[in-house]
Amino acid sequence: MGDHVGDLNANLPCHSTGDPQLDKAIYQWITWDKNPRTRAQVEALLRDGRLDELRRRLCSRMSFGTAGLRAAMGAGFALINDLTVIQSTQGMYKYLAKCFPDLESRGLVVGYDTRGQEASSCSSERLGKLTAAVMLCKDVLVYLFSSYVPTPFVPYAVKKLGAAAGVMITASHNPKEDNGYKVYWENGAQISSPHDKEILRCIEESTEPWAEAWNENLPDVSPLRRDPLEDICRGYMEDLKSVCFHRELNTKTPLKFVHSAFHGVGHEYVQRAFRVFGFPPPIPVPEQKDPDPEFSTVSCPNPEEGESVLELSLRLAEKEGARIVLATDPDADRLAVSEQCDNCEWRVFTGNELAALLGWWMLFNWRETHPDPADTQRVCMMATTVSSKILQAFAQVEGFQYEETLPGFKWTGNKIHELEKQGKVVLFAFEESIGFMCGSVVRDKDGVSAAVVVAEMAAYLHSKNLTLSRQLANIFEIYGTHISKTSYVVCRDPPTIKRIFTRLRNWEGEAAYPKSCRGYSISHIRDVTTGYDSSQPNQKCVLPVTKNSQMVTFSFQNGIVATLRTSGTEPKIKFYTEFCAPPGKRDISSMEEELCKVTEALVEEFLEPDKNNLTRRSV
Repeated sequence: MGDHVGDLNANLPCHSTGDPQLDKAIYQWITWDKNPRTRAQVEALLRDGRLDELRRRLCSRMSFGTAGLRAAMGAGFALINDLTVIQSTQGMYKYLAKCFPDLESRGLVVGYDTRGQEASSCSSERLGKLTAAVMLCKDVLVYLFSSYVPTPFVPYAVKKLGAAAGVMITASHNPKEDNGYKVYWENGAQISSPHDKEILRCIEESTEPWAEAWNENLPDVSPLRRDPLEDICRGYMEDLKSVCFHRELNTKTPLKFVHSAFHGVGHEYVQRAFRVFGFPPPIPVPEQKDPDPEFSTVSCPNPEEGESVLELSLRLAEKEGARIVLATDPDADRLAVSEQCDNCEWRVFTGNELAALLGWWMLFNWRETHPDPADTQRVCMMATTVSSKILQAFAQVEGFQYEETLPGFKWTGNKIHELEKQGKVVLFAFEESIGFMCGSVVRDKDGVSAAVVVAEMAAYLHSKNLTLSRQLANIFEIYGTHISKTSYVVCRDPPTIKRIFTRLRNWEGEAAYPKSCRGYSISHIRDVTTGYDSSQPNQKCVLPVTKNSQMVTFSFQNGIVATLRTSGTEPKIKFYTEFCAPPGKRDISSMEEELCKVTEALVEEFLEPDKNNLTRRSV
């Protein structure tokens, strides 16, 4: 299209910007975009002379992070909109056609959540239909859900239907301005290298939209479109029974549960899952049970933020006499849990604490039906490397296999595929950001199954006069207390992030990492961005090197492990610290105090929030 840039004056409401790259990008956008609202956004920016904003939107392209493509909705090649979703799907088609000779008959699964932005005439449903239209116009079978679904339904459907791949239009728990494009491979796991890079290359080779790709009505009339909603929902609920161990007990429990869907997709599906397990349906938070793309009752749609965003759920639970609150995030792939303690205060469990409970529960029930110790050797549990090491402590005592991956379930899902081919049974996997996989129904985190599994565990413990909190204390007594802290600072300036991590790598001269942090000695450093690991004989990382994201882990002499990393989905630098005590150690308060001090030192010394204008977590 570059040959036509000289015609800019005839086609655009303004003269050339003087920047050939920007001129070309503007010309392409206004020539290709058939959405009048996003096209008008670019024209308005051009009229107003906002060239820096145009460069930000038009002169770069999204790349696949820990959860696929994710960005704000709006006009521009760097954002989520009709045109970039069409381009992404065209690239997907080109790559899938190379990988699968039978692509047309195997097909693609497409799901979507309930996000939307009126200003861009952009909704997840519309983007899902455009994704389907691109494939249908190339005679590819498309399984397009007729209504919004939880994200886990897409990888489940890919496996169940034998599809070549799947796409989920969602930005999960991100702010309301965002949306995303999550891709699953034939094995039901999110795509990782080399597929992500190859799809991006194919996208860049096929940027001009095909004329038929804009026909969002094509899914309504094409004989190649199937609606998998009823079959997949029925199959998923049937397969959930594989992680239901005490149905009769569930039918009799006096426990009540409150569920918040956080204005997303989870309400109907969690209700159905509870019925499958024999429970009465959980009490829904009325203000939050129906989809609302504005997320109007919460400051941010992320239940991980804790008590402040769970306010409506906790007050309803008090009114209804429910001791357990379950909150799924907007696309229902993650789960927050809170329990009312004896003093009537609420305890919001961290992702690491919930993982300790769920890991114990899954192993406990496996053992009930597999008493032979040899069976336990087939079992594997998994965690991401920034998550708690509690499952590792379980494995050392109980004799099963423990595996770690890089952050993000795309790594976990693909590792599960490898392990299952070796005959392993992956009972449980998690990431500390309240993402849990119970059993092997889905090779991804799943808030729907996690919600009902937590309910059954709570009902069983209640029958033994135990609470979740009491059982967590029992677990720590046996396997050692694991205390962790996880938080973040917000940084919207990529050069600042680069400067922070470059400083860490050249602390005491070139390529010399810090030996201490405010007096706390560091014994080992692992940097998966560069592939360095001082604890290995060859000083090379065992985990895959990820050059496009920042992640450095510090092992302190006092036993604390701390990691700094950039988020793959949001403009955040996250920090994780954990203190692992041996079984029987009871002086927990001194451990907590030491962990707080190291965490504060890490943030102030290595991130320098005030100097670098970083926004501290406010919720």
